[in-house]
Amino acid sequence: MPGIRGINTSAIEIRRRVFTEVARLAYEGGDYSRIEELPYKIIPSDKASYQGSIFLERAIVGERIRLAMGLNLRPTDQHAPLSEGVEESAIPEKYYEPPLINIIKFACHGCPEKRYFVTNSCQGCLAHPCKEVCPRDVITFDSHGHSKIDLEKCIKCGRCAAVCPYNAIVLQERPCAKACGMNAIHSDENGRAEIDYDRCVSCGMCLVNCPFNAILDKSQIFQLIQALNQGEKVIAIVAPAFVGQLGSDMTPEKLKTAMKQLGFRHVAEVAVGADLCTLDEARDFLEKVPEMQPFMATSCCPSWSVMAKKLFPDLAPYISMALTPMVLTARLCKRQHPGQKVAFIGPCSAKKLEASRRSVRSEVDFVLTFEEVMGMFEAKGIRFDEITETHQLREGTAAGRGFAVSGGVAAAVKEAISHIDPTREVKTVSAEGLADCRKMLMLAKAGKYNGYLLEGMACPGGCVAGAGTLQPIEKSIANIKAYQALAPEKSAVDSKYDIELPLLLDD
Repeated sequence: MPGIRGINTSAIEIRRRVFTEVARLAYEGGDYSRIEELPYKIIPSDKASYQGSIFLERAIVGERIRLAMGLNLRPTDQHAPLSEGVEESAIPEKYYEPPLINIIKFACHGCPEKRYFVTNSCQGCLAHPCKEVCPRDVITFDSHGHSKIDLEKCIKCGRCAAVCPYNAIVLQERPCAKACGMNAIHSDENGRAEIDYDRCVSCGMCLVNCPFNAILDKSQIFQLIQALNQGEKVIAIVAPAFVGQLGSDMTPEKLKTAMKQLGFRHVAEVAVGADLCTLDEARDFLEKVPEMQPFMATSCCPSWSVMAKKLFPDLAPYISMALTPMVLTARLCKRQHPGQKVAFIGPCSAKKLEASRRSVRSEVDFVLTFEEVMGMFEAKGIRFDEITETHQLREGTAAGRGFAVSGGVAAAVKEAISHIDPTREVKTVSAEGLADCRKMLMLAKAGKYNGYLLEGMACPGGCVAGAGTLQPIEKSIANIKAYQALAPEKSAVDSKYDIELPLLLDD
């Protein structure tokens, strides 16, 4: 359901209120037991608007608040106050306990799993082609000749739907399961969604596609603000997908001023790290393909690379060892400013998981999505249309900024190789969405992409479609193209930074 992105639905509005109130709670400090009041502030009415019960609505909001503060969901079979554990979470550092992606069970609608059923559009036609093509003879007719499907016997082949002249037979799927490219979502004993965490790669597509907003990831917004409140020096490194995500009034030129109004000490473009990643992957490809391995896959999307290693372990060595743009940018910042913390601001749930890895923890201290940061701006009452101080963003190249859209990574690496070795022809293929990424790897395993550079993106459309984005995907892609055109340098080989050079940050 990517089409609802950018529509201010009631589910999105409640999420924003939650992030805003959690951010306000953190900024104000004091006695955090007043968290108990927040569900009444977020749902102030005495009449239910969404779930049929005002008490249920507030109970669901309470769990959303806990997740937004990095806390675990409360058990449903025993009493626990909403504020349980809140004081222990009020610390200026990571506070994640797995799982990262959570389902609030009593918010789940218990949507049916994949099934074909006959709607009232059925005309009871004489031909009944649906019955003729059914390989299991599971279609019968009522007294008016209308078709009925025996769902217990149906094998879900879809042939009946394909031949119905009235399009009266439709496929209904659980939205979260349909969006999951890892087939990690199934039903529990009560028919509600359940995640197989052995398969889950934290891409967040289930989160985006649940119409009931029953699936959420944990946040570090509360801990980040604790760090700012306690005087910690925190550098914000912002992914190139930010353009347009915070509204039309937040132009790229206002980014640094706006982030500093939140309390960040410095601001840097992650496009710089994308340029460094491009150069690393270009050199890897030239060195290893085809002499040492048949193809090479890009490494910047953590959900894609984790998926590949889970499902195709024999192909894992062919994924580039280059560090991701987030890590490379954070490393540059920490070398320039020892002792300061780094917060990655981006579109992605999976980056939260990546930052929790032992090899990355020392580089990246916090990960927040654009949606979460918007809650900080609203809590502080910062209006983008009132910002007058501007700074041109000049650190990243057009190629690095293009990492935000599907195909951008492969294009950047290919372009860099054309400078490093003009005689080398590079073929590329890209896939967006984990289901298509799996197909791409199956073809690669069969030898169809020998000599190729493979790019995988977990989110359809690329990073601009991540679980923490706010705008329609097509609009976001257009914004990125315009942002690329503004870059003074076009190719990653033109970047003025390398891993040994400091990133120039505004003081």
